[in-house]
Amino acid sequence: MPAASQVSAPSARFILPNDTTSILKKLTKDVEIGSTVDSKNGDTGPRAISVARATFGLLTKGQLAVCNFEDSAGAAGKGTTIEVLNPKTHSKPATFTTSSKLKGCDGDAITAANEVYGTGLVSGAASEFNQDGVLQKSYGSPVQAPLADADAFCGLPYAPENIYVSDSKTGSIVKLSFLPVSRSGTAKMTRVITGFATNKGSGWSVLGPSGLQYNSTRVGSLCNDTLYIVDGVDNTIVAVEPASQLLYKDEIVVQPGGKTFKCTHPTKVCATLVYSGSPLDAPVASALLPNGNLIVANTQGGNELVELTPAGQVLDTKFIDKSATAHVFGLLATGTSDSDTVLYYTDTKTNTLQELKQ
Repeated sequence: MPAASQVSAPSARFILPNDTTSILKKLTKDVEIGSTVDSKNGDTGPRAISVARATFGLLTKGQLAVCNFEDSAGAAGKGTTIEVLNPKTHSKPATFTTSSKLKGCDGDAITAANEVYGTGLVSGAASEFNQDGVLQKSYGSPVQAPLADADAFCGLPYAPENIYVSDSKTGSIVKLSFLPVSRSGTAKMTRVITGFATNKGSGWSVLGPSGLQYNSTRVGSLCNDTLYIVDGVDNTIVAVEPASQLLYKDEIVVQPGGKTFKCTHPTKVCATLVYSGSPLDAPVASALLPNGNLIVANTQGGNELVELTPAGQVLDTKFIDKSATAHVFGLLATGTSDSDTVLYYTDTKTNTLQELKQ
């Protein structure tokens, strides 16, 4: 592997939708989907949200999975469950799985085949559960204190499907790589990005690289793909392209301040700064809209949502409320166009899954 590296500068990227229509402005109705409190052990504190893309095992296409970060007594970092809810009002949570490997559950990425990868901030692991919620494998080091995860599959035949995990202790992104076609066997783990800022916090106050979102565009037999990363300490959004080319240890190193990057193979894969500074304010969660734009939650900064294009143009901001208590820790957008896009968010104040719709 060549040792040469260089600091990247902001540049044009290949996935730049021209849609500057604000979806956030259209989302005027806030409805409750249902409680996220686990019916068996009473876990509370909903965080990450993901959606099932197929019907297989315990999951039906379109169902939503939510992590619980607290136990029944409200102790942060002691939740061990993932819930499943239908995407409609008056839904009741069903336990998908309960595991000590999920302690401090803050991430739940669902693959194309409905395997669920849950991360536990306190357990220090990213764990694979099959379609029936049964623990298959658990991955530790170099993961130490995971804060979020994301499934990455561009949809091409025989293409590999990878899982990215952000780590709040080391300020890193770890890639779990699988062989194409067969998902059996142990994943190869590589710390592909490092240097993101962290605040060394605990419980709900932890900040660092999070809000992972994966976007891909198929061009013939090629996959142009982007991994978006939010850093709540430096108030930045970073794009890595093409994400599928991240292969080596510390291939990208984020420089102090979070705005520039050293890339081992800058002509193959590198990072660019999408946005930094106000109105970003201690963001944690993000959602990728169907049109390719992003919505980021200023979780620790007043529960405000910020909508941006991949080029870094701010389109709108909206407060869920102006509570002094941070409570919007999970976001997910679904739909196929601007007209039918909806945004789900977790509300840790009420222990509910909410939907913003048009």
